[in-house]
Amino acid sequence: MTLVLRYAARSDVGRVRAKNDDSAYVGRHLVVLADGMGGHVGGDVASASTVLDLAPLDAVGYEDPATVLPDEIQNANLILNELVHANPKLAGMGTTCTAALLAGTTLHIAHIGDSRAYRLANGEFSQVTTDHTFVQKLVDEGRLEAGEAPFHPNKNVLMRVLGDVDASPELDVFEVPVAPGERWLFCSDGLTDVVSPEKIHEVLRDSEALNQAVDTLVDLTLKGGAPDNVTVVAFEIAEGTAEELAPVPDVHLSEQALAAAHPPEVGPVSGLLLREDLDARPHLLVGAASNAVRTDRIPVVTRSSTRRRAAALLGETPVPENRPRRTAAVLTDGPDPDVAARPDPSAPPAAPRGTAAAVGSSSAATPAATAADQPSDEAAEASATAPTPAPATSGPAGGSEARAARRRRGKDDRPVQYRRGWFIPVFTTLLALTLAAVAVWGYLWTQTQYYVGANDGRIAVFKGVSQRLGPLELSHVDRQTDLPVDALPAYARDRVNAGMAARDVDHAEQIVAELRDSLHPNAPAPAGEPSERARPSATPSSSSARPSDASGSAAPTSPASSPSATGGEAP
Repeated sequence: MTLVLRYAARSDVGRVRAKNDDSAYVGRHLVVLADGMGGHVGGDVASASTVLDLAPLDAVGYEDPATVLPDEIQNANLILNELVHANPKLAGMGTTCTAALLAGTTLHIAHIGDSRAYRLANGEFSQVTTDHTFVQKLVDEGRLEAGEAPFHPNKNVLMRVLGDVDASPELDVFEVPVAPGERWLFCSDGLTDVVSPEKIHEVLRDSEALNQAVDTLVDLTLKGGAPDNVTVVAFEIAEGTAEELAPVPDVHLSEQALAAAHPPEVGPVSGLLLREDLDARPHLLVGAASNAVRTDRIPVVTRSSTRRRAAALLGETPVPENRPRRTAAVLTDGPDPDVAARPDPSAPPAAPRGTAAAVGSSSAATPAATAADQPSDEAAEASATAPTPAPATSGPAGGSEARAARRRRGKDDRPVQYRRGWFIPVFTTLLALTLAAVAVWGYLWTQTQYYVGANDGRIAVFKGVSQRLGPLELSHVDRQTDLPVDALPAYARDRVNAGMAARDVDHAEQIVAELRDSLHPNAPAPAGEPSERARPSATPSSSSARPSDASGSAAPTSPASSPSATGGEAP
């Protein structure tokens, strides 16, 4: 049993907004809905870029389908960062993203933001995603009742989104086993802010056709005032018919579409490449993404981003079972005339799509590509007989094996240059400069401090602080005295050994003087300074002069003209 999606989708700008910031894609195996941050410059750019980046994943045959969506959403987020780098006016843009990939009987879901996914299975209706909003966080923490959440003034404050705010956003990734008959609904918050979940359940359950359910829900939103854009995607799990399971025919890319894979250094991506890829399979594209493809207003990106996007469109190795194989899948600095596809001269160019508000199911939806868009038998034979290179590998490198083969043949001797991101080097440099400035300022501050401590068993005045920073001493001896530390009383000796902080150098000298006064009376005098017991006593009858203090700290005496002056003790 092979399952497919049958679907309907519609997007409306609403009653208040001036532009539609929502985008959505739905096909036989993939659903993507993105709600650009309303009111921000570039909300439509963010949602369209994300949806168009994920649209080529609408296929089967992935070796590890559980990682396909998360990996590609992270790549889409990097492209949003590069969009802001290329055009600073887009700074602050962001988007939600709720996506599902059907593989076998499992729906692989990746989600970020406050767009929602609902499931109606076996008569039970449930919300399978969790809003990444401030209010939902309050509810989860028990600080707010769930019934009060819809009326909270900060109900639309997002905690997690794609955009230039986070280089590696956190996604909710999980798997849901599905069965035929289930109905699902993806929607932006423009619906849930106006229509209650109970009413959504009723409409999805009672509507006979999916397009009827989508129309009813959008119309209810518009009747309720529609203060925001509203986008609704409804799909049903079903067993695929022979037509639905048939391999997608090979796609013949025109020379103009191939040229879109080789843009200038910075410039718009032509919608032609995307249109020709999307036209290869049944799908619906609505909202800002549809408008971008239809009008060629694809987000401006750097060369490397365009090459990654084109690499996904032009094929990968191994090719999924129903992913169209392209007749030219080499991504280099320029088109290779030896392997470029030869368009059918009689075939008219692909017609642009116009599905900004399309509604329909896969059984009723007509693929955008018409018979004129498909290659003729002669063109197919010419393409099959033309020399083809090794298949391009997927990912940012965009066909590294093919480029290496071409260099060996001497057809592409120029090295491919990739522009590295600027954010990490600049941030690292600024952080290093900030830390260096703080370290220098901190060291200079320490050199304005003083303390009294011990050095080689003697009391000394230190400049700095009594600390070490690794191998770096944060102090040095400013003045060494001859006062022995061991001669101090036990309490004073402990304080000196620990370091006695001083307000300034004068305060330090005052501390030294006080310590000199507290020296033990039996302690040996410092070198060059006579002890108290050795000093001659000055008597009134003594005619000899009082010996001076070698340290210059002799007690004051009477004027020298008085022969009978009495000497005092040195402090």
